[in-house]
Amino acid sequence: MKTFIATLRPACISLFLLTLLLGIIYPLVMWGIGDLFFQHQANGSLILRENKVIGSSLIAQNFITPQYFHPRPSAAGDQGFDAANSSGSNLGPTSQKLDTAIRERILQYQTENSLAPETKIPADAVTSSGSGLDPHISLQNALLQASRIAKARNLTIEQIQALIKKHTLTRSLFLFGEPRVNVLELNLALDSLN
Repeated sequence: MKTFIATLRPACISLFLLTLLLGIIYPLVMWGIGDLFFQHQANGSLILRENKVIGSSLIAQNFITPQYFHPRPSAAGDQGFDAANSSGSNLGPTSQKLDTAIRERILQYQTENSLAPETKIPADAVTSSGSGLDPHISLQNALLQASRIAKARNLTIEQIQALIKKHTLTRSLFLFGEPRVNVLELNLALDSLN
């Protein structure tokens, strides 16, 4: 019995100390560093207009009217763009349902943007991301939507293209990903033009 208690005591002390260190002190230090040095990101990268939160630059919103850039399709929730139900569709490359959905999205994209049938459509225009809430679209996707937006807003295509260029993000660390555009930030910039 003495050996059991002698073994139990260091185990309990170790459990207490590790819980204190890794369960309380470490998270508080990380929270403090994040809040001190990365306050905007630590608080959700929220975008404010007139002291009201209108969104986050990290979560897509569903823009459907012709005068705005449209985001990627969303599989998050039944209606899409449900941040509380973030997920992909889990449909595989051999799925007939996915194939049908992509074909329908291609036709819709070509129609709403007045594109010729032979126009190559970027994959991000017709497929959802893994989270279903990707806030970015590819540069090519944005450029293909430019003429629709210019027409809807009575602006020149050059004005829209210049705005796209101004809001284009380059590869992360000059190595990862492709040039992309944050849809919410670009649409807010569009609103400031008019």
